[in-house]
Amino acid sequence: MDMINKFYSSAVHTVSTLSGVLPGNNVTREYEVLEQVCTAGVGLMWKVYNGYKKSTKQEVSVFVFEKKLLERWSKDDRETMLETLRRGVQQLTKIRHPHVLTVQHPLEESRDSLAFATEPVFASLSNVVGDAVRSEKKLYDVEIRHGLLQLFDGLQFLHNDAKIVHRNISAETIVINKNRSWKLFGFDFCIANQPATDGTPHWPCREYTTSMHVLAQPSLEYTAPELALNSVNTPDSDLFSLGVLIFTIYAGKPLKMFGSDYSGFRRYCNELNQRKYPAMNAVPNELTESLKALLHPSASLRPKLHELKQIVYFQDVGVKTLSYLDSLYQWDNLQKSKFYKGLPQIIPTLPHRVNLHSILPYLVKEFVNSPMIPFVLPNVLLIAEMSSQREYCDHILPHLKPIFKLTDPIQILLIFMQKMDLLLKLTPAEDVKQSVLPLLYRSLECDMPQIQELCLAVLPTFSTLIDYNAMKNSVLPRIKKLCLQSSNVSVKVNCLISIGKLLENLDKWLVLDEILPFLQQIQSREPAIIMGIIGIYKIAMTNTKLGITKDVMAHKCVPFLVPLSVENGLTIAQFNTIIALIKEMLGRVEQEQREKLQQLSTIQRDNKPKDASEILANEMENSTISASSASNGNKNNDDMFSGFTVGQSQGAPVAAASTLAPMKNREQLKISHNTMNMQAVAPALPAAPTAAGAGAAAAATKPDILSSLMQSNLSSLAPAPSTNNGWHSANPLVMNHQLASPQASNNNFSSLDNLDPFGSGSGSGGVSKPSSTNGANMYTLQQPQVNYIYPTGYSLNSIQQQQQQQSLAMNKAMAQPATLVPQTQSQLMQATDNQNLNALSQQDILNFLN
Repeated sequence: MDMINKFYSSAVHTVSTLSGVLPGNNVTREYEVLEQVCTAGVGLMWKVYNGYKKSTKQEVSVFVFEKKLLERWSKDDRETMLETLRRGVQQLTKIRHPHVLTVQHPLEESRDSLAFATEPVFASLSNVVGDAVRSEKKLYDVEIRHGLLQLFDGLQFLHNDAKIVHRNISAETIVINKNRSWKLFGFDFCIANQPATDGTPHWPCREYTTSMHVLAQPSLEYTAPELALNSVNTPDSDLFSLGVLIFTIYAGKPLKMFGSDYSGFRRYCNELNQRKYPAMNAVPNELTESLKALLHPSASLRPKLHELKQIVYFQDVGVKTLSYLDSLYQWDNLQKSKFYKGLPQIIPTLPHRVNLHSILPYLVKEFVNSPMIPFVLPNVLLIAEMSSQREYCDHILPHLKPIFKLTDPIQILLIFMQKMDLLLKLTPAEDVKQSVLPLLYRSLECDMPQIQELCLAVLPTFSTLIDYNAMKNSVLPRIKKLCLQSSNVSVKVNCLISIGKLLENLDKWLVLDEILPFLQQIQSREPAIIMGIIGIYKIAMTNTKLGITKDVMAHKCVPFLVPLSVENGLTIAQFNTIIALIKEMLGRVEQEQREKLQQLSTIQRDNKPKDASEILANEMENSTISASSASNGNKNNDDMFSGFTVGQSQGAPVAAASTLAPMKNREQLKISHNTMNMQAVAPALPAAPTAAGAGAAAAATKPDILSSLMQSNLSSLAPAPSTNNGWHSANPLVMNHQLASPQASNNNFSSLDNLDPFGSGSGSGGVSKPSSTNGANMYTLQQPQVNYIYPTGYSLNSIQQQQQQQSLAMNKAMAQPATLVPQTQSQLMQATDNQNLNALSQQDILNFLN
């Protein structure tokens, strides 16, 4: 939190400072000024801010000098200082060299400030040396060596070409730009060549004066001794200043601090004449002798700049590499290609900051040269491997985005495919969708199999970043087209492998609609391709998210896979794999179809019987009402079911049957009707009575012979199947059901009160009066079994067939029809005995009843 508050206060201070200084300066019209990054120039009075051009967004640095810093100066010193600063910036604007700070907007002056814009600046050398404890500003040895070589080149240009003596070489006037190149700055005290009459170069000397402000004159710490002792100024004077600068870089401070003590400076110059040098323990051994030579009191004995470049100190691979990059613009493509091929072996040996800020800027400049991109791109991606994601997004990705769109040279796609894992790791998801995916689409459409295979291999690794529409409309169609049209078996196999890896990110219907039909379009039957197809089917079947439906397996998959199993060239292991898959599919089809049919059967049993029982209940209700109206009786419909006996097993002893209570629910109705139809269609033959059963039946008939005779005669009067058409009743079939009570089972009628001639009572037996037949009235004694009275003109077989059809329909609708126990043996024996009795005449029966 303290750091945030400190940053906030710093930002507020910067904004408030700029708001009071820059509003009247014309620099702010074209440039947006941001935070301060460093200070530079004489006395570090120039404040350097980051900024950018409003029209082009080009990054710049804005140098600002606030005039209020001179408020305490005398008026003459103030005017002298302002004039010195103006002249220095104007001179800097005129000079164009790679190692001289580039001015992008000339000096602008307002009432409160001086300002101008330059290329982006990282810091001044004074800021770096004075803040060496910070890791981001600590100079590496290779940076120092390369920086010194850059200063040598810059000074050579000034001395030999521009004929200018800088006279102000110091840590404050050396600026390090954003690319970590060292640039000359601070031309406030520079002196141009004023040749003599004979043409010899001449640089007039301005003697140091104590009457002028110390900052309005060159720093005594970096001034050559010949200026104080001999009043001579030559380009070699800058070499002495360069020696002091080298010592300052390694030691952290100049040889000696003088300030405004000019007399002390002169005494020190005399000591140098005696070759009394300070301790140089901090300076590398290979540089010590050269440094002493630069600090020689005699200007003519100092080494030349081109000689310094040849010392062992600068013969380093990293230094040479950086130096080659500085002069790269002078080489042709062949020389560049050779250099770029060897660069991957050097990059890992250099500090990452050097690679990122010193090498990378030169590499990305080559992106405008298409033939060089295949040589440069591997080095850029190698640096990306050493970078964090933030560094990659800030320094590398913006330069790669235009390259993602290129397809020529074809090696560009190949390089990107080989490094796709790196790109996916560092590139943000949004940029992957916008830049990397189109690159993959183009790779699938190229004609180079190696690129196609690499693309197919990396596609599944970032399938989660591909949205559904892109997968369905862009990725899969290209893969399918490539697989169907390519003549390369390896490409086809890789297409199938890629699809198999993509399946887990697809939905079920996309697989069924797009993938499985596509497999059947593949005409190639090489074993590798067949196994790729089998692999996709296996994944689709085993993945819980996907799955293949029963119908698809039965109609499409199995008919397609069976011919594949007999293709030539398959090994036994491959054949077994295909057969196992076919068996698995058939097993699933069998299981799912059986479950389906069982479910349908259960649903039919649960739903269909409900409707049939209602229909039968209505029919039985109507027949009962007809019978009741004929006998003038009003009884409950449940009486018609009172003749059914609850089932017993065949092995159970014959005992007194229990009488069922009236059935009130629909399930009982279903059971009753089903049993009734079964008895009507196929009545069970009575079993041969045992001796005990026959004796019991005989004993039961003795007490009531009259009732037995009546039953026998009434049974004999039942019409046999014939073609008689004398029946004119509206109801051709009347069914009477009665469940015998224990007394009725033994045909033991204790009194006539138990006999209900018209079925109006609830007794154990009864007589019903049906419609007349041929003008005669007939009474039928109700028995525990079902008796049918059918009209003339009806065949017994036809009626039984109709009943069989109804019964079969009911049985199919019933899940488990109720089982009713057949009549007891005693009842069957009794019925048999009754048939052997002589039949009574109809008149006898009527007389008896009256």
